[in-house]
Amino acid sequence: MVQQTLERLADRLPDWARGWSRRRLLASAAVVLLVLVLAVSCLGGAGGRADVPVLSDGADVGVQGVRSPSDSSGGTLRIVAPQIDSLDPQRSYLPGVWNLMRLYTRTLVTYSAEPGATDELVPDLATDLGQVSPDGLTWTFTLREGTRFENGRPITSQDVKYGIQRSFASDVVVGGPTYVVDLLDDPANPYPGPYSREEDDPDLTSVETPDDRTIVFHLRSPQPDLPYVLALPSSSPVPAELDTAGQYGLDPVSSGPYAITSVDAETGILLERNPQWDRATDDVRTALPDSVVVRTGLSGVERDQALLAGSADIDISGTGVQVATTARLSEDDDDPLRGRIDDVTTGSVRVLALPTDVAPMDNPNCRTAVAAAIDRAGVQGALGGAVDAVRSSQLWPRGLGGGPKHSDAGPDQKAARAALGKCGLPDGFSTVLAVPDAPSSLQVAQEISDQLGEVGIDVEIRPLDPVSFYATEVGNPDTVARNGYGIVLATRNADFPTPGSFLVPLVDGRSVRLVGNTNYARLNDPGVNQLVDEARAGNGGSWAAVAEAVRRTAAYVPLAEARIQLLAGQRLHNGVVMRPYASYDVATAGVR
Repeated sequence: MVQQTLERLADRLPDWARGWSRRRLLASAAVVLLVLVLAVSCLGGAGGRADVPVLSDGADVGVQGVRSPSDSSGGTLRIVAPQIDSLDPQRSYLPGVWNLMRLYTRTLVTYSAEPGATDELVPDLATDLGQVSPDGLTWTFTLREGTRFENGRPITSQDVKYGIQRSFASDVVVGGPTYVVDLLDDPANPYPGPYSREEDDPDLTSVETPDDRTIVFHLRSPQPDLPYVLALPSSSPVPAELDTAGQYGLDPVSSGPYAITSVDAETGILLERNPQWDRATDDVRTALPDSVVVRTGLSGVERDQALLAGSADIDISGTGVQVATTARLSEDDDDPLRGRIDDVTTGSVRVLALPTDVAPMDNPNCRTAVAAAIDRAGVQGALGGAVDAVRSSQLWPRGLGGGPKHSDAGPDQKAARAALGKCGLPDGFSTVLAVPDAPSSLQVAQEISDQLGEVGIDVEIRPLDPVSFYATEVGNPDTVARNGYGIVLATRNADFPTPGSFLVPLVDGRSVRLVGNTNYARLNDPGVNQLVDEARAGNGGSWAAVAEAVRRTAAYVPLAEARIQLLAGQRLHNGVVMRPYASYDVATAGVR
C-alpha cells in the first residue's frame, strides 16, 4: 500500500524535484507517513483547534532574546513556505530558502544564531572570519578539521572552490547570486565555469587551494563585504564527483546537520538527520528536531492558517502575517495572539528614484522640489499604517548601525515652490511616475501624485508589469529615458546587512548598466563615487558620508521601510528572529 501511494505521489512532484529515485522515496516512506500523521493530529478536533499548549512568552521576545528556550531534542519541525525556486544552493535567490539551506549547507562563515546579533557573521566551516592582506585584495581562510559530507567524505578547500565555480556557469546554473563572478572573474579572460570542455578554457586562478584546508581569494578590488558573499549558500561546498550540473537541486549533497530525503508535492520536502554531521565541528546549529518537513507553494493566508491552527511552527517566507491577521491584532489589544508575535523592520526600503538624465529631473532643483513636497505620513497610511511601515527619511535601513539619524520634518510646500522657481519652472511641470502594477504600489503612487499636485507637479501614473518591472523596464536606462519616466517608485532590498550592500547598487555611478540596472536614478556623481571608494577601502571613509552626499543630490527620496509581524507556531521553542532572512532561525529552532 505504501509503495502504491508513493508511486502515485511521485507523478505529482514539482518540476524542480523530478528525477528523485523511487528507491529514495521508498526509503523515506516511514518518515512521510509520520509527518502526515503529525500534520493531521496537530489540527486536533472541533474546527481545527490545536490540541497542544499555546506558547505565549510575550510580544517581541524573539527579537533580542529567545522565544520559549529549551534544549529538548526530538520531534518534527514543520515549516511552511511559498513556492521554492530551487534546492540547489548555487541557484536559489530567495532569502527564505537561504534560511532553509542552513539545515543542509555549510559555508566558510555564516550568520550568528545569537539573539540580537543574527546580522553578524561567525566562523562556520572556517576557523575564523578570514585573514585579509593590508591592501584588502587577498583573503585567506583555513577549514576546520573533521567536517564531512553526508556520504562521509571529508570537506576540502577544493570542494568550496568547486561550489563557487558553479556560479560562473551562467548557461547551466541559472538564477542564483553572482557576486563571486563580479569579484573574482577576469574580464579579459572570463572563466566559463566547471562544465566547459574547451581546451583553451582558463582556470579560476583567483581562487587558490594550496592544500585541503586552505583557500585563498584574490579580488580585483577591495571588498570588505566578501565574508557576506561567502556566507551565501551559493558559496557552499559541492563534491565535484556528485555534481549533476543543472539537476543538482534534485539531490543536493548535505554538508549540514540534515539531508534531504524526499520531495513530494503533497507532503513537502523532508529532511532527516545527517549522521555524518559532527556537533563538535559546528558552533552555530543545534539541530534539535529529529526531522524537518517543509510544505511549499502555500499562499500567505494558508501559511497564517497553518500557524494559527497549530499545524506549522515557522513560516520562512519573510513576509510576515497577512492583512487579516494584522487587522485582528490592531482591533484587540488583549488578543493572546499578541504574545506570539515578533515585530521587525525588514530593511526593505521604498524610495522614489528621480532619474538624473530625464528632464526636468536632470536639474537638481527640480528634484529638490519633489523631495520637499513629500509627506511620508501619507505614504505610511497608503502602505497600511504604522503596523506595516515605518517612515524613513534616510537612505539607510534602521537595522544598520552607524548611519545618519532618521528624522522627518514633514512636507515643506514653501520650500518645494522655491525650488521650482530655482529650476526655472515656478508653475510646476509634468512627469511620469513608473510603478509596479500591484495594489500597494498603486496606492502609494496615487498618494505621491496627490501630494505633488499640491505644488503644481502633475504626475501621470504609469503601471508596469511587476514581473518585468525591475529587469527590463526601470532596469533598462534606455527604456526609462525613452518613456520619460521622471520618477520611479522602487523598493531596495540588500542581500547583506551592510551599508555597502544597500547603497552601492543604488548610488555608485559605475554600477549603471543596460540590463538589470539597480541605480534607478542613474546617479553618477564623481564626489559620491569617490566617497564609495574611500568607504570600501576603509581608510577614513564612511558609508554615512556616502548616504549624506546622496541626500544632497536629491536623486533619491526615501519613503518608508517595511515592517512585518512574525507569528510563532504554538509548539515552537528556541525562536530567534533571524534578521537577514526576516524569519525565525531554522538552524536552532526546536519543538516539543
